[in-house]
Amino acid sequence: MAGTKTYVAKHGEHQADWWLVDAQDAIVGRLASQLAMILMGKHRPGYTPHVDTGDYVVVLNVDKLRFTGKKMDQKSYARYSGYPGGYYTDSVKELAQDNPEKILREAVRRMLPKNKLARHMLAKLKCYRGTEHPHQAQNPRPLEAAGK
Repeated sequence: MAGTKTYVAKHGEHQADWWLVDAQDAIVGRLASQLAMILMGKHRPGYTPHVDTGDYVVVLNVDKLRFTGKKMDQKSYARYSGYPGGYYTDSVKELAQDNPEKILREAVRRMLPKNKLARHMLAKLKCYRGTEHPHQAQNPRPLEAAGK
């Protein structure tokens, strides 16, 4: 049978790129879905589900993200410690003041596959509050953020 052969990426043969995203006034969910696609590697023609073919993403101005509607007042994040009475909820308003990086990281984490590879993908997401970042040596290329 003659035909086209399917390309399957192998571990270690992929050269990851670095992208720079300015998240100022970007909507959280729309930005997170775009970042999840890049972290998984779905923007590349050689995407393979069981191999980490994604790129690194540096996100600046995470403290200036925004939500649509009344989510800033009504949305909350829940966590459970595993002990009796260990159920905690944090409102978006509290997290936006204390730890805005956690909002974007959690949104992207929930859009990644639910397997062991997702931890490696999420480790390639670098979030910073201001416009300064320690990844100048990697020469990140600017990426137009979704949801602006």
